[in-house]
Amino acid sequence: MEVKQEVTEKVNESKPEILEDTKIEKEDTKTEIKKKKVKDDKLSEEIEVPEGIMVSVDDDKLIMKKENKEIKRGLHALIDVKVEGNKIVLTANRNRRIERKLFGTFKSHINNMIKGLTEGFTYKLQIANVHFPMNVSHDKENNELVVKNFLGEKKDRRIKLVDDVDVKIDNEVIELNSFDIEKAGQTATNIEKGTRVRNKDRRIFQDGIFLVSKPRREFM
Repeated sequence: MEVKQEVTEKVNESKPEILEDTKIEKEDTKTEIKKKKVKDDKLSEEIEVPEGIMVSVDDDKLIMKKENKEIKRGLHALIDVKVEGNKIVLTANRNRRIERKLFGTFKSHINNMIKGLTEGFTYKLQIANVHFPMNVSHDKENNELVVKNFLGEKKDRRIKLVDDVDVKIDNEVIELNSFDIEKAGQTATNIEKGTRVRNKDRRIFQDGIFLVSKPRREFM
């Protein structure tokens, strides 16, 4: 009995040391995992810029130029943007939801800037005459779209357009071309709003100018 008691006492004495060692090992493992997670959470992406496009970062703006075309994009404090050779490098020190969203947004913006300077963007709008035949023309001097006889109105509707957008009118189709997707999209929005029907039953009065095609999407 005495021998058994001595063995039990020795085992009990060694338990605190074993538990303490195990606790230290677990803490070290957690620290290593935490350090690795912080390191892995850093976001980074490289976007290659085609030859002929000049890129710079100035006053918290990303600037791309090609010949006489220039596009500017404001930057965000959480996303670091650098130009290294023919590449744009995006980095974010944290990997929260907001950084991931901003990261994806900026990648899309940069790709659109590159595509705009290399290929351009096209929007198309359809002129719909139901009750009264309207006449649509482009006043280049004032950069306005002039809509005459809209719903029989005696006063012309003059829609302000955006600079750097080429406007072509072919019968009942208006085509907008630009190297800046935002300017082309804003011009299309201005035209749609400028021929909006108010205070009438829209099911009957369906006249107007409507967007039917934009990059990566057709509405017809």
